[in-house]
Amino acid sequence: MDNTKYSRAKDRVNEIKNFYGKVASAIFTIVIVASINYYLNEWRYAWFLWVVFGLAISLFFQALKIFNLNPFMGRGWEERKIQEFMNEEESEKRWN
Repeated sequence: MDNTKYSRAKDRVNEIKNFYGKVASAIFTIVIVASINYYLNEWRYAWFLWVVFGLAISLFFQALKIFNLNPFMGRGWEERKIQEFMNEEESEKRWN
């Protein structure tokens, strides 16, 4: 049991570490794209903001998943549903 908990905790730490790596990569990408945007047209049209918008949406949904911020179908919901289905199956076996 402790080995399973350790394995899950280690996987979670790796997910968080990878997320922070993606944040750093996104910041680096934004700096590069903003520099190119400035070099090409000196902010007359800030098209790099579309890149920022796309990366922000991507990071937002990844953060929801990794940090269990989804209020509707988070880890607790998943565990409750699994327990509910197990209880239903057990009650059906009793009556058959």
